[in-house]
Amino acid sequence: MRLFITIWLGQLISFLGSDLTNFAIGIWIYQKTGSVTQLSLISLFIMLPGILIAPIAGAFVDRWNRRVCMIISDCVAMSCTIAIALLVTFGHLEVWHIYLGIALSSIFNTLGNLAYTASISSLVPKQHLGRASGMVQIADATAQLISPILAGVFLTNIGLRGIIAIDCSTFLISLIALISVKFPQITITTTQETPFSQQISYGWNYIYSRKGLLSLLIFFATSNFAISIAEVLIKPLVLSLTDAATLGIVLSLAGSGLMLGSIFMIVWGGPKTNRIFGVIGSEAIIGLCIICIGLQASIPLITTASFVGFFCVPIVNGCSQAIWQIKVAPDIQGRVFAARRAIAFASRPLAYLLAGPLADKVFEPAMGEYGILASTVGSIIGVGKGRGIALLCIVTGFLTLLITIIAYHYPRLRWLEKELPDIV
Repeated sequence: MRLFITIWLGQLISFLGSDLTNFAIGIWIYQKTGSVTQLSLISLFIMLPGILIAPIAGAFVDRWNRRVCMIISDCVAMSCTIAIALLVTFGHLEVWHIYLGIALSSIFNTLGNLAYTASISSLVPKQHLGRASGMVQIADATAQLISPILAGVFLTNIGLRGIIAIDCSTFLISLIALISVKFPQITITTTQETPFSQQISYGWNYIYSRKGLLSLLIFFATSNFAISIAEVLIKPLVLSLTDAATLGIVLSLAGSGLMLGSIFMIVWGGPKTNRIFGVIGSEAIIGLCIICIGLQASIPLITTASFVGFFCVPIVNGCSQAIWQIKVAPDIQGRVFAARRAIAFASRPLAYLLAGPLADKVFEPAMGEYGILASTVGSIIGVGKGRGIALLCIVTGFLTLLITIIAYHYPRLRWLEKELPDIV
């Protein structure tokens, strides 16, 4: 795994730099505008362009050298970061500049991430794919855990321009790591004569013709919707009970669960057979944790449930990733993984848009002191500020459990690994 570890270290450092900049830019926008809506648009511009461009990016990943795709991705992202730094230096930075830069970076980051993911099965032995997936996730977890702390310190001492300079240096480290290694040669099966529209739709057609993979994709698309609603609700739920400082502690402890879960996957490597049970079982635990988050107005309970839920996330993702990498041939993984990414994540923006109105306009009034559910559900979980958000958490937790139960009882998903032969 030496080649993979070299690339992984470069990507880990690059992720850390990018998260530093994104966190600092979010603070800059909020300080400039005072608008939570404009702050939340950062997440939308980070995710939505990548979802829309994924099928096209996947076709390019399977036509081009994947190391070159990753290098192009880093170069464009670094150029966007430098452009923002120049605008800050000359005092011309506007909020729309940031949205444009983030959207452009999202497009090319999708290209780089797909190339990175599609390369793993050719860089890592089959028996270590679960560990490699854990390593990829620990890179994300490290960035999420450390970036907010470092960004707060750096903003005070070196400012936004200093943070952007650090981010550029992390891109250079990632580029050096990519240039220093040679990827294994993969036979390209797509030709210039193949219509590009067919290459874009190839990933979806491949998944659709394999009912086990299709059912796994539908499972993730629906469960991502429910979990994404709960993800939005955590911050306002905690703030309804305590202050921002305690919220930071709760989120850090929850993030440590993601870190430890990733380490656990690296050490364990995931199950060698019946990985689908690792996906379904861990997803059921996440659903139970979301229910627990809303049961009581208790910071210790919310923190513990969040920690356990985050601990299970790398197990779900690691087992799922290993299944896809083993069942899909390396030369078509770019297109297949692009279709998978676009469909699995498509429900998340919808969840982000619905969570706020559902909480503010429906569940919070219903769980007020004189709300229509105060005398029934309110007698169990309490009434008042934040209890409507808590009830919505419970509903999404039960929805996650229901989705998991239905998935388990669908034979094509449950016996996916036995019915579909290994390619890798």
